[in-house]
Amino acid sequence: MAKKRPIKVGLTGGIGAGKSTVARLFESLGVPVYYADKEAKRLMWKDVDLKAKIKSLFGKNAYHSNGRVNRAFLANAIFSDKRLLKKINSLVHPAVHADLAKWMSEQKGNYAIEEAALIFESKGEKFFDKIICVSAPKEIRIHRVMLRDKISREQVEKRLASQLSQESKEKKSNFIIKNDLKTDLLQQVMRIHKTLDR
Repeated sequence: MAKKRPIKVGLTGGIGAGKSTVARLFESLGVPVYYADKEAKRLMWKDVDLKAKIKSLFGKNAYHSNGRVNRAFLANAIFSDKRLLKKINSLVHPAVHADLAKWMSEQKGNYAIEEAALIFESKGEKFFDKIICVSAPKEIRIHRVMLRDKISREQVEKRLASQLSQESKEKKSNFIIKNDLKTDLLQQVMRIHKTLDR
């Protein structure tokens, strides 16, 4: 009998919504999670072809002398120029999608999750069977990102503007998890887990 393939689940939400926190709760239940942002950084560092394309687009300043991505330089460039943001996404997203497809094919459980901010922006929703959206009030999100990335409110607002609105993400999703510091996160995760883990 053919092996049942796991349900492919996308976990998304705007910047600062708390996707990684929610992803770790699913992981604690034994669910495999692919962290798109972390894997994108790995591919931008290790994938020779992708690295060459990024250098040709941004110049040698895109990387530090040790070969690591110069994140501050790239973030500054792409969040102030939508054209460059589109271009780098058109390079990185296909590489991540190919890596994710390979990873998904190796998973054994009832479902597996990709945690990614830009599922809808990259037209990646067609890859998934179900999508979970993590949502949080705008002020909480801004405060979290300012603390996490040590950047100004204005810089966070720029990043928010480059993403689809939280309301649009919620409308396109199958499940919504509220991360508003009032609603119990684990209870919401458990409810979804019971639905998917069959």
